[in-house]
Amino acid sequence: MTDITPDTPPPEARSTPDLISQAFQHLGNLVKGEINLARAELHDGIQTAVAGIAMMAGALVMVLVGLNVLAAAIVAGLTEMGLHPGWAAFIVGVLFLVAAGILVLTGKKSLDPSILAPNRTARNVRRDAATIKEATTNDPRR
Repeated sequence: MTDITPDTPPPEARSTPDLISQAFQHLGNLVKGEINLARAELHDGIQTAVAGIAMMAGALVMVLVGLNVLAAAIVAGLTEMGLHPGWAAFIVGVLFLVAAGILVLTGKKSLDPSILAPNRTARNVRRDAATIKEATTNDPRR
């Protein structure tokens, strides 16, 4: 697509400022187009992420219901074996709390800031900075 109309002189006949102005205009249009594309892609990505989060929330509700049913079944089984229903519920509750505690402690270790820190990247940046410093101080042209 060109902006040349029958009244527009050919590019070789136009002045340098006109050509520079047109180049900047095309560059601006290109940047605007890329920004609009990025916005559209981001919008689509966000919609997909929201749908995924909604599905995960639904799955979480189902897991909680399933755990309640499982706990009730265990309590019923312990009661059938002759344990008082109150004690059976207490034992099952304690077991679930212990399991939850183990999961929390394990998850907490995974969130330790030292694990999350980009150690390799920091090491590479330090190495690159040292290399650049060495290259600029040992430059024979200086």
